[in-house]
Amino acid sequence: MNNDLYAVVGNPISHSKSPRIHSLFASQTGEQLEYTAIQAPLDDFEGTVRDFFRRGGMGLNVTVPFKELAWRLADWRTERAELAGAANTLYQDSKGLLTADNTDGKGLVTDLTANHGISLKGKRILVLGAGGAVRGVLGPLLGEHPAAVVIANRTVAKAEALVALFRPVAGKTGLEACGFGQPAEPFDLVINGTSASLQGDLPPVSANVIGAGTVVYDMMYSLQTTTFNQWASNHGATRVFDGLGMLVEQAAESFRIWRGIRPQTQPVIDELRND
Repeated sequence: MNNDLYAVVGNPISHSKSPRIHSLFASQTGEQLEYTAIQAPLDDFEGTVRDFFRRGGMGLNVTVPFKELAWRLADWRTERAELAGAANTLYQDSKGLLTADNTDGKGLVTDLTANHGISLKGKRILVLGAGGAVRGVLGPLLGEHPAAVVIANRTVAKAEALVALFRPVAGKTGLEACGFGQPAEPFDLVINGTSASLQGDLPPVSANVIGAGTVVYDMMYSLQTTTFNQWASNHGATRVFDGLGMLVEQAAESFRIWRGIRPQTQPVIDELRND
């Protein structure tokens, strides 16, 4: 009997932890599946997706640089994918329609609230960056009803565009945009949604955003402390987290969508930390 086939698609893809994560999920839950990595040509993502499902594939995760293409390719999108403007999860529904979802924001919120015990309700949150990674998580963040979310970005117009897009779903949460240099008071939570840590760089934000009780979260992950988290620790942050838990949690949400069962994530996070 052939196992159900799943995969992650990206370019490049050799670094992806998704096959390892989903293999651990399958072992834990007893689900019979095979999960591979596919490097799609930059000019033929659609062909790769169509071929995968034509061969009987059951579900795809999508990573850079194809998340927006996946969103555009879908016949139907979930509400959170619609808001995110990008998709990291694809599958065919009962009618054969290509369906897109985005589990990144769910992954971030679950890591913060369930794994780290951080309540977001009523909190003041500073989000650094206004690219696709930030757009992908804003909806679920706002769904936790923080008091305020300030989006800071080098190009203020991009942050302002996100504020305009998400204001209709912000409810009573204050939603503001500004440049990196403007925030000058401590926040309850600071989320680095830029890719600066990957290059060992820092967004040019004031250390005044870090107070004694500030929690700092870098959406990037690393075996060592990320550049941003080290900077935050040096300026008094007592709790800093990287994005490994988010990576595992977004994968768990994809697994739940596909298989109808939610795996336990903490053992997988621990195993990846010790790899």
